[in-house]
Amino acid sequence: MEIFVLGEGSYSVDATKKFIPFNPETDSRKDRPGSLFIHVNPFLIKTATDLILLDAGLGYKDTRDELLLHQHIRNAGFDPEEVTLVLMSHLHYDHSGGLVVERNGKLKPSFPEAEHVINKQEWEYALTGASSSYHKEIVESLQGKIKLTLVDGVGEFKQGIRYELSAGHSKFHQVFWFDMEGSKVFFGGDELPEPEQLLRKFVAKYDYDGHRSAELRIAYGKIAAADGYTCLFYHARANAVGTVSYNGEQYTVTPLP
Repeated sequence: MEIFVLGEGSYSVDATKKFIPFNPETDSRKDRPGSLFIHVNPFLIKTATDLILLDAGLGYKDTRDELLLHQHIRNAGFDPEEVTLVLMSHLHYDHSGGLVVERNGKLKPSFPEAEHVINKQEWEYALTGASSSYHKEIVESLQGKIKLTLVDGVGEFKQGIRYELSAGHSKFHQVFWFDMEGSKVFFGGDELPEPEQLLRKFVAKYDYDGHRSAELRIAYGKIAAADGYTCLFYHARANAVGTVSYNGEQYTVTPLP
């Protein structure tokens, strides 16, 4: 199993929920009052049988009108058409924007040949357009044009890949556990989005159920430490892949190269 970080950079997001590129070296946080600052890291996992994308980033393009996500996949040594599985933790825009690409004024699937695995109720909720955190047009443009597998609760999608409804950050958020080819990997999406969230306890206002999310972070961290899982941190500032240790009082996260 090989892991690749498809980093899309840093962004500020304010009450309008627009994501604006932010360069920490040249831009000032003071110029963006009331903003959250996030970092976006989709992941690619290569196994013996699949090329797996974990969440899809914002869907921004480069100066050549190409998806950053597609270019980063190429930089990792693959072609975007080689992606066989797209596993989604949830469908908030900063995780789902890259599922589609705009061509001639229309949105088209970015990975039309890949099987997309999404929580059933998360998919249905995104289609309602009831929350501005979701872009309804993304899921609408995927309907009938991709191989869509809707899952629910807890289960094994295929041997060595398990999904689990977590319902903390969003009402139907899910996490993924990989145990295959001698490796164990945990992808927590926005339940465990950055290593710092293991090191300090807090309840986030941006979570659907902040107290549940806080409890889940601790629970997932303990499992990762006890069972030797490598953790993938979608919103990490710098170290998006790491192992976790726990001494009974505090966590230590060791970055992997």
